[in-house]
Amino acid sequence: MADKDTPMTDISEDTCWGYLASQEVGRLATARDGQPEIFPINFCVDGQSIVFRTASGSKLQELTDNAHVAFEVDGWTEDGGWSILIKGTAEEITSVDELALAEKMPLMPWVPTRKSHFVRVTPDTLSGRSFWFGPEED
Repeated sequence: MADKDTPMTDISEDTCWGYLASQEVGRLATARDGQPEIFPINFCVDGQSIVFRTASGSKLQELTDNAHVAFEVDGWTEDGGWSILIKGTAEEITSVDELALAEKMPLMPWVPTRKSHFVRVTPDTLSGRSFWFGPEED
């Protein structure tokens, strides 16, 4: 973890998964027609991937058009914080067996709409950094 002497440090991949598993909300970045979009989503860690659910709509369409995504989660205390970034591929889960498992994940919709599609994001890269919130240097 970062401290006064090393205000920013890299986080190991194993520790990145631990930080991801400690959170429920992140941001999914997609691109449509060359323009970035960012969606807040609730998610679950599933092995070496994350899973979220969505409705038929713009988010699912963007993932169909361009499966390359970024996903970020952050956390902090009064002393410091951390940020985890996944760059990878999103794919709708269609396997009957995988869908049965996804249905058991604690992924409840935030709004009262039917979110019947489950999406898995598999990392190409996973990185993280921790930060110390010290005073500015003179």
